[in-house]
Formats: sequence, structure tokens, C-alpha cells
Amino acid sequence: MCEHVMPFVDKDKRRPFYPQHLLSAARSVMAWHERRTLSSTPSSRSLFCFLTASFAFALGLVVGVMIPLCLLPRHVADAAILPASRPFSARLNASMNHLRVDEDEGRRQWRVTPNRSSADAPATTPSPPPRFPSVSFVSQFAASPPVLASLSNSSVAAILRGESPDDTTSAPVDTATLRGGIYWGQPVEDALPKGFTDAEVEAWRRFTRTTSIVKMEEGCGRMQNRLLTFADGTASCCRYRQNTDQIQGELFSFLLGHLLGLRNLAPSTLAVVRTRDPRWGQVREHVSVAEWAEDKPVVLTRFVPSLQPAHIPKALRGPNRRLHPPDVDVGGDSLTELAQWSDLVVFDYLTANLDRVVNNLYNQQWNKGMMDAPAHNLARDPNTGLLVFLDNESGLLHGYRLLRKYENYHRLLLDQLCVFRRPTVDALRRLHQDGDVGDRLHEAFLTAEPQGRDVLPGLPTHNVKVLRERIKRVLDQVELCEARYGERTRRSS
Repeated sequence: MCEHVMPFVDKDKRRPFYPQHLLSAARSVMAWHERRTLSSTPSSRSLFCFLTASFAFALGLVVGVMIPLCLLPRHVADAAILPASRPFSARLNASMNHLRVDEDEGRRQWRVTPNRSSADAPATTPSPPPRFPSVSFVSQFAASPPVLASLSNSSVAAILRGESPDDTTSAPVDTATLRGGIYWGQPVEDALPKGFTDAEVEAWRRFTRTTSIVKMEEGCGRMQNRLLTFADGTASCCRYRQNTDQIQGELFSFLLGHLLGLRNLAPSTLAVVRTRDPRWGQVREHVSVAEWAEDKPVVLTRFVPSLQPAHIPKALRGPNRRLHPPDVDVGGDSLTELAQWSDLVVFDYLTANLDRVVNNLYNQQWNKGMMDAPAHNLARDPNTGLLVFLDNESGLLHGYRLLRKYENYHRLLLDQLCVFRRPTVDALRRLHQDGDVGDRLHEAFLTAEPQGRDVLPGLPTHNVKVLRERIKRVLDQVELCEARYGERTRRSS
């Protein structure tokens, strides 16, 4: 085409004009335009390919961006989408240098938090951003190479196995504090408050059966409970309920505690409301005002004065709550109080008590400060340091009926406990090996309350079976803790 046009446009050379050249040039231009026009019209196959590519791009955009933003938790979505939009140095400065493990309901999350400000930190060359920023474990640790470099090889190996690095790097626990890896040592056992002895319990039973009641007034909790005063001025909290299962729960929980050797339950005994009995004669009118039914069983518990609220140990409050050997000296709680708490967790798990720490845990979903509040139905004697386990009426019966709803809260506490009292574990092992916890409770009931068989049923067979299963579950937890800490602690000592 250029050869035909050249004579036509090259005017300065004054070449002759040839009409056939112009015609040929015109034809060439028309042919060229026709080819351009045909090539600019897409075929049906090209159109289909274009639409398919556009749909694939749009689908990828929705899956990769919109779904994480809409469905995933906010912190996960931010980790998946935002890291590339801010400088790596900012992500590094936002990282931390203290390892924390959250083990709530089986989940483990590690965080690194700095002990010093970024201004005091030595200058380091940041490594490239992690390849998988949507995975929180990888991104957080890849962004903090100086922190990982400060950990021992055993700690890094523990992290990769899903264990807490604190367990492998912590200093050996003082053998005077713990023995056998997971049991409170003899100095701690010797320092425990004496509590309520068997002699005091038996003396209380004899006293209530022979001493008249001279005063009856409101108190000792809600509903129809009353504070009774005996002839010598001794006071008692009297528990009255329309349904006998809560009276059973209170009494049999007390008997189980004494089978285990626990001395934290105030002396309690069974009585029967009989206004025709001279012991009840002086408060006959008060019984009528309280709307107590005649011949109803009640539980008389010795009143303990000057009690103060008891708080949950710091080791068991937060989302990473646990009481393991490395946590014994953390939080400032006294060892004697922690030892009593280890018994409390075991006892409340066995009885499925709803009205103590489980109450705090359950209400935490509405009140974030519940774990910092005093524990429900738990008090502390300021003179001796004794923790008094109060109001156990939900144990063994009412609590067992609600296991489907509350078992996760019971397990949450037991699974985070790895320090025990040896006498308590030995008592559980005897009950498990003999398989006769139901018979022992029934025998203790008949021995302590010879008239009780006429007014109060024994512990149902199904409930005895559940109790045996829960004893086995506690012993399984003890074995897990021995495997985790026992051998290492013996090596370190």
C-alpha cells in the first residue's frame, strides 16, 4: 500500500500523476479498512471467554474478601485482609514479648507482648512478612523473630506440640511446696486450718437432739430458711425446702465431704419439724408464720460467726485460668488457701454444685467482672484462714439433673486443675477401687441419722452411678497431671 501512495503524496519531487495508481491505492485502503472492521467484531467464542473470565474474577473477589469480612470474627478478618495495607514495622511494633496461652474450652492461642517499649528495644532488621497472614499463629510468631530467638529449643518444641512453653522453661517448684510433682507438700498440709473435726460434728448432732430452740427469725439466705437460737445461745442455720431433694443434696454432700476427709463443711445434721415436741414448743407460732409443714425434714447447720467473703484465686479468674505447678507461686494467694481451693474444685465437680464458682462462670456472659466478685456460697474465716463451703443443697441431685446444661462449666474448672491434696486423692482412689461409694454414703447416713430413714430417702441408684463416673473422671485428671509434671519434677529435685 505504501508503494502506491508514494507517487501521490510525494509532491516536492513533482512526479507525474497516474490515475491507475490512485485507483489501486483506494482499493488497498478499502481492503485494509474491511480487515480492521472484521477483526474488531468479536466472535461468540470470544464473548463467552470474556464473560467467563469476568465471572471468575467476581467470584474470587467475593470469596477472598467479602466472606471473611462478613462471616469471620473481626480480629481474624483483619488479620486476613489488613496486614498488607500497613508497614511491616508497624506490625512488628504492635507485637508483644510475653507468651500467653488461652486454654478456654480446648482452644490454645499464643500472644507475644513486649516487656519494654519500642524505644528501648534494640534495632533489628525486620524479616519479610509471613506467607500466611490469615493464620494467627504463623503471623504473630513470624513477626517477632527476636522473641522466638530468646526461647530455648525445648520451649519452641513445646509450642509446636501445642503445649505451653511456660511448663518447660519455668523454674522447678520448691519441693517443700509440692511433692510427687502435683501434690501439696507436707509443710503446706501442716499449715492448713484444722477445720471442723469429726468430734465437733458428733458433738453437734448430740447437742441439736437434746437442746430446746428458744428463738426463730429470718436469716441464713432467702426463701424459708430461718436462723434458730438454742437455749444456751448457740445459733444454727436451718434449711427448709418444699422438695426433699435439696435437703438430700445438702445432707449427702456433707456426708461425702467427710468420706473424703474434707474439713471445710460446717457440722450439719438432720432434724424434723414437730411443734408438739418440747424442743420446738417455744417457737410454735414462728413455725406457723414461716409456713413450715409439720413433720418436714430440715437440715441444721452450726452457725459460724465473723465470716468474710472469699474471692476466687487470681490463677483461676482469667480466660487462661489454671492451677498447675508453675502457677502455684503466681498471683499472691497463700499456699494454704490454694490447697483448699484444689479440694473445692474437686468437691464441686463430684457433687455438680451449681451455686458456687459455676455460678460466677455462668453469669460472666452478662457481667464480665463476675470472676473478680466474691465466690458464691463460699466464706473465709479471718481468724484461721479456713474456707467454709456453704449451701451445698444443689449437689448430687439437682445438679445432676442439669448436667447437660452446666457440665461444660464443671469440666472447665477440673480440666485446669493439676495440683491436689494427697489425702483427698487417696480417699478417691479407695472409693474407686472398692466401688462402694453408694454403700458407704448409705451407711454413713443411717449411722449419723438413725431416724432419717423414716423422713428422708437415700441417694438414688442412678445418682450413685453418676457419682462413681465423676470420681473416675477426677482420677483420670490426676493421672494426666502426674504424666505431665510428676517425672519432670522428680528429675529437677
